[in-house]
Amino acid sequence: MSEIAKGLDNDLTNYGDQDFARYLRRSFAKSMGYTSESLDKPIVGICYTDSGFNNCHRHFPEMLEAVKRGVLASGALPIPFPMISLGEVFLSPTSMVYRNLMAMAVEEMIRAQPMDTVVLMGGCDKTVPALVMGAVSAGKPGVLLVAGPMMTGRYKGERLGACTDCRRFWAQYRAGNISQQEIYQIEGNLAVTSGTCAVMGTASSMALIAETLGVMLPNTASIPAVHADRLRASEQTGVLAAKMAIQGGPRLDQLISKDSVENALRVLLSVSGSTNAIIHLSAIAGRAGIEVDLERFNELSDETPVLVDLKPVGSGYMEDFHTAGGLDKVLRALAPQLTLKTLDVTGRSLEQRLQEESSEQIDQNVIRTLQNPVESKGGLIALHGTLAPEGAILKRAAATPTLLEHEGRAVVFSSLEDLAARIDSPELDVEAEDVLVLQNAGPRSPSGMPEAGYLPIPKKLAKAGVKDMVRISDARMSGTAFGTIVLHVTPEADLGGPLALVQNGDLIRLSASAKTIDLLVSPAELEIRKSTLLPAPTPPSRGYRKLYNDSILSAPQGCDFNFLVPG
Repeated sequence: MSEIAKGLDNDLTNYGDQDFARYLRRSFAKSMGYTSESLDKPIVGICYTDSGFNNCHRHFPEMLEAVKRGVLASGALPIPFPMISLGEVFLSPTSMVYRNLMAMAVEEMIRAQPMDTVVLMGGCDKTVPALVMGAVSAGKPGVLLVAGPMMTGRYKGERLGACTDCRRFWAQYRAGNISQQEIYQIEGNLAVTSGTCAVMGTASSMALIAETLGVMLPNTASIPAVHADRLRASEQTGVLAAKMAIQGGPRLDQLISKDSVENALRVLLSVSGSTNAIIHLSAIAGRAGIEVDLERFNELSDETPVLVDLKPVGSGYMEDFHTAGGLDKVLRALAPQLTLKTLDVTGRSLEQRLQEESSEQIDQNVIRTLQNPVESKGGLIALHGTLAPEGAILKRAAATPTLLEHEGRAVVFSSLEDLAARIDSPELDVEAEDVLVLQNAGPRSPSGMPEAGYLPIPKKLAKAGVKDMVRISDARMSGTAFGTIVLHVTPEADLGGPLALVQNGDLIRLSASAKTIDLLVSPAELEIRKSTLLPAPTPPSRGYRKLYNDSILSAPQGCDFNFLVPG
């Protein structure tokens, strides 16, 4: 064993006698059939998030075997261990509530169990940030391996991919343009393979961010889940993890720097990625003691063009993105704007990576050049104003251009329950020019900051052909969604922010050019309203939900727990 690696001697259980602890640990390990030679090797832990409640990860058993193959062939011992798995659509109230629970479990199990390095296997939206957050805090060498995107399905000759097309067809169903029988047929053709959503949603955005941060093998973020290259990437990840176990380092906190975070923000902007990714990247950066400043984010957005033409804001799918050159091609296009001295898990700088010869790609439409961008400015911006003094997020690339400068009358829903009860009522006083406002859907709400920011168009307007409206909330939006939607409004309504004071009929002004969102009500009137606010609902009194409610930070701080952030 190398002098750096400790193998089974890592973090011996404390009985007051280390030799006894070593003897006892080896004895119990041998009960699992290991030989002394195996137990003398450096150990690669494999943080394994397979679950029957996570469709994105159903191919993980095959990937796990490939990782183990690479580890064994390179002279280390692979030991998988189970981890909380966050299947996006299988959790109530939302997977976001449990991201920090998973991050805590990842951190503690990496630190507590004997391993020299760890392979982090994830993919579904919240699993990647949870894995990286936990590993950064655990302080051991590690490398991420993602699930990869699913392939598209087909319906009546049209390509379909979860979950942008899910929302598109559901909107048509609500408008009465699709029958119930047809929506059932479509249901079975939206997600047809293992892997994460087939569009530039949160999972794909986070995979590209993680690769840009340097915490995974280059050129592996977008390999489709069912492609043989996904298994080869798994084996190569095992080889690298074994090398890291034998030689030591790097740790994830050594790779995540102010420069690598800024590079990741530029990539997010250039691919028009998920609004959720801003929260997750803020949380990951926060674990390394780095702040994501929203003013700087806006500067980057105005400098960084959109280069990728994918759904939900374009026309392609992740399989097209990978075939067109993937992240490598995006990084090459953005190179003049990137800091090239950042390092990745292989020990190479970004500059060294981009000096390698690149194969020519035929399709120049999916990933554009700086000279021929999809849009001249980045896909996302931060807003500030009297409605969001501490910030809000707008995906301007997903918005209707005519609504980016808009003033309208507020139609207010006080909760998700209120929204569900009234949104389709024929008596609802709403016009196409109005602004839909959802309150009390932030991190501390009973709904746990759900992806409810994509408020449905009221049925009577949808039937009249209205496809988009300005919608505002302290909730989140799925990375697969689209529309003129203002999210993550802070301070949140349940903290008594201005969002809580909005009433039906108030005028709200959105200006994407000025990056403002304002409630056009006098300060004196808002003070009167503040004095009449009802008290917040009784918070949870026990268990994880109490810990969550007591400790959760706001969206600009990544919704991490206050006691997990350095300093």
